[in-house]
Amino acid sequence: MSHDISLHAVNLSLECETVTASFLHSSRHLPPVCIVGLGLIGGSIIRDLTAAGHEAFGYTHSNAGTRAAQKDGFDVTNDLEAALQKAEAQQALIVIAVPMDAVATVLDAIAEHAPSCGITDVVSVKQPVYDLVLERGLEERYVGGHPMAGTEFSGWSASQEGLFQRAAWVVTYDYAESVDKVPQTWASLFADVCNLVAVTGAEAVPVSVKRHDEAVARVSHLPHVIAEALSVVGDRGGTLAQSLAAGSFKGATRVAGTDPSLVRNMCETNAESLVSIIDEFTELLADARSALSADAPSMKRLAENGHRAHTRMLARSGARRESVSPVKISSRPVMRLHPGAPGWVKQLRQIESLGGRVEVF
Repeated sequence: MSHDISLHAVNLSLECETVTASFLHSSRHLPPVCIVGLGLIGGSIIRDLTAAGHEAFGYTHSNAGTRAAQKDGFDVTNDLEAALQKAEAQQALIVIAVPMDAVATVLDAIAEHAPSCGITDVVSVKQPVYDLVLERGLEERYVGGHPMAGTEFSGWSASQEGLFQRAAWVVTYDYAESVDKVPQTWASLFADVCNLVAVTGAEAVPVSVKRHDEAVARVSHLPHVIAEALSVVGDRGGTLAQSLAAGSFKGATRVAGTDPSLVRNMCETNAESLVSIIDEFTELLADARSALSADAPSMKRLAENGHRAHTRMLARSGARRESVSPVKISSRPVMRLHPGAPGWVKQLRQIESLGGRVEVF
């Protein structure tokens, strides 16, 4: 397996080149962008785009959020129909940045009021979103996305410029795999989404929806489950346990500060993948419990295996401490490709197998 991946890397290196920061943040073709949902992620996107000089406007259902965003100088409304009609008139790229339980409603509104706009999203699960897209026959207008960045805070007030710098941003390409010939309109949409990613300072990583959901169950959703459970266990220790809690406990429970409704949306919509990962995790805990309850208590196996795994992960990525589920991948292969060119979907498969990033031209 590793030999095959090495061969892929050798072949891929012939097609890859390093792209300068100036290329990442300038000379990008990007249509106007309409962000539906202006919480932490959507709000941070509109801040980045506006700071980069790109036209961006948005919608939020929150009256307070609308007033705050407008006060900060952004083009924001709490009238979804008006925002989508403006998007249609300007042929904007629409970014769905609402919780999973609101995605269906937003897709229906887009189908009615912005029937020819390209669509992407930033929802933390991809298969359930893609299923809704397929149900509505919108797959030719959709490229999924998920920026692997965030904090435990939410709402417009939590949004910030620069949140996505050097973070991985998943860009899905399942539609391209499902057709004999990819329409140029979809290839152009894929390019638009990658350009959006680049303008925010993030790095586009091509991933299929199924592989995405399994991966984030491991590195994003399971940590939320653990943080919630660990917080409960710590709290049961009362004030003494609280007074003795140090950095390891505080770091491990930090994301338990996330709005419970957001945690539910993430975990419940990815339950199929998450349950099997929880089983994997609890098996490790059960093994550790058995070893510790033996006549000669031992933590050797888990401690050594965990240390080796941690070392491997650090070698592959440099996590940003402030981000909920970040992956820094700037040292990984970069494939420059032209969406729609011969063999470009095959190239996406190659770069996915390496966990690398894509630059479009």
